[in-house]
Amino acid sequence: MLFIGKYNYLTIERVTSVGMFLSEVEGEEVLLPNQYITEDMKIDDTIKVFVYLDSEHRPVATTETPKIIRNEFAFLEVNDVTEHGAFMDWGLIKDLFVPFREQSTPMQIGEKHVVFLYLDQKSSKLIASTKIDRFLDNERLTVAEGDEVEVLVWSKTDLGYNAIINQYHKGLIYENEVFGNLSVGDTVRGYVKKIREENKLDISLQKIGYEAVEPNAQKILDRVKSENGFLDLSDKSSPEEIYDRLGMSKKLFKKAIGGLYKQGIIRIAEDGIFLNPQE
Repeated sequence: MLFIGKYNYLTIERVTSVGMFLSEVEGEEVLLPNQYITEDMKIDDTIKVFVYLDSEHRPVATTETPKIIRNEFAFLEVNDVTEHGAFMDWGLIKDLFVPFREQSTPMQIGEKHVVFLYLDQKSSKLIASTKIDRFLDNERLTVAEGDEVEVLVWSKTDLGYNAIINQYHKGLIYENEVFGNLSVGDTVRGYVKKIREENKLDISLQKIGYEAVEPNAQKILDRVKSENGFLDLSDKSSPEEIYDRLGMSKKLFKKAIGGLYKQGIIRIAEDGIFLNPQE
């Protein structure tokens, strides 16, 4: 069976004037056109290809790398809009179709949107959708508090940013916990901060709890030493300044300097942090 919209490992069966025909274990064949054939490809070789549908909705193989595969999300650009819908650049010769019914808001050429790619059962076509909510599942969580996760920022809200977690769940990054630049379409590493009622996920872009303190404390200590024993940051500094200079939240900064202070490594003053002489 060929997996449309996904990578397939297929065997080269025969060579024709239009390309190579590849087959899967049950004998179903698909064409790999001439432009994707390389000199090292031989009969009986097993190769990795992406299988999608051509303009006549026939399966075709390619060695090109798409920007999105079936049942996943990605941030893509609109190449064209016609009377039938929008067409997006997904890295292949044939653009990816987004029907009007699958557009949350009407698409315009040049815009970029987070979309989900699926195989429509009625038409047997690969289709993209910006109606993200219906493709996310928080009923059966595959993550726990403290887990490191992949985060794809999907939309901006009054509270912060909706995010797609591990290509499967919906999460929220609160505005007041974002200290650097964050935009729709960004893919970053994050951490499950809290699982609330109905399996709602709160996501932090920094490690959670005491696990984060030790490496941050070392970063601050290294910075103080490099500044000849004084760093002009304190608990009165703004969260933005702390993040810009150290890459951490003010909460983690305060935890880290508190730990260094208790160990007698630093002295905390109103205008900054001093390295104690014994160090």
